[in-house]
Amino acid sequence: MKKIVSLLLAVLLLFGLAACGKPADNTPANNGSGDAAQTRIVKDMYGREVEIPAKVEKIICTGSNALRMVTYLQGTDLLCGIESSDQQYEKSTKRDYPYVFYNEFKDLPVIGKGGGTAYTADPEAILKVMPDVILTCYVQEAAEQLARETGIPVVSIRTPSANFIDENWCDSLKLTADIIGRQERCDELLKYIDECKNDLKKRSDGVPDAEKPSVYTGAVTFSGAHGFAGTYANFGPFMAINAKNVADETDNKASFEVDLEKVAAWDPDIIFLDPGNMNLVNDEYAAKPDFFNSLSAVKNGKVYTMPSFNNYSTNITYCLMDAYFAGTVLYPEQFRDIDMKTKSGEIMKNFLGKDWYDAMQADGLYYGTITLGQ
Repeated sequence: MKKIVSLLLAVLLLFGLAACGKPADNTPANNGSGDAAQTRIVKDMYGREVEIPAKVEKIICTGSNALRMVTYLQGTDLLCGIESSDQQYEKSTKRDYPYVFYNEFKDLPVIGKGGGTAYTADPEAILKVMPDVILTCYVQEAAEQLARETGIPVVSIRTPSANFIDENWCDSLKLTADIIGRQERCDELLKYIDECKNDLKKRSDGVPDAEKPSVYTGAVTFSGAHGFAGTYANFGPFMAINAKNVADETDNKASFEVDLEKVAAWDPDIIFLDPGNMNLVNDEYAAKPDFFNSLSAVKNGKVYTMPSFNNYSTNITYCLMDAYFAGTVLYPEQFRDIDMKTKSGEIMKNFLGKDWYDAMQADGLYYGTITLGQ
């Protein structure tokens, strides 16, 4: 009898020890040797608490802008898979980071097609590469679906349109840096961004409103290409230099299509157009030459390029470059020392470590004047 009782106690003790050794849900796991916790909790951009490895060594990125954040933070060495939409930029400079990193991206396993913020992932392909964490800019429902279907931690780094590098964008960059261990690089980049924003503001602050030319940006890209009527209120590059954007008079907060009669009534002093969408504008010009030729900016040769900074969310490189170019046009005295090739190269190198200004210009994304119909 004593032997049976002793055996039962031993079994109970064994099960008791096993139960104590299992970490509770959402608590840091331990490797059993007294070392630091193997996991930790992060709060993502949706406010979701996600348990991730304490040290992240393999990642993938899904959705508009996710991989851009990682490239800006110099974290491409952690990638174990990629969306196919980011492997198509061997020659096109419209999307900054996959052009620069084409050779690194072209042979990575494809984990989904990409192309937006809706669900485009391939769970089976993701499970083959087994990342420690999935960084996503999907909408919340799609992010949670991805977590359910893979069982892998999914952290949202999604932020509303950066426009001109607002606080939400900076918070997203900090979160990404914390997850992939690039805090020092994050600090360095945010410092450079602040220097650029302060420089732009300082140069334009001293210009009285009465002396500022009115300005319009058209043929902008948002949810696809647009003709002359596609424009922006609260346009980031203009906001950075306190420009007098005629579209700010409307009730719109961001991108929209404006009535051409409204543009005629505004009759802006200066017009900027996306050179990538000039085929649409030139078709419109051929159909309505009298409208365009009646605009003061067209008559006075004050039509300039404004390369789109929107491509799978915001190319922050192009956003800053556009702001500096607009500054040279609107306030030539205050920006007289700015050479666009030099300044653009500086911005490109600070963000992505490479100067591709010449390739960008050759690709049609140039800084200069435009003659409608040509």
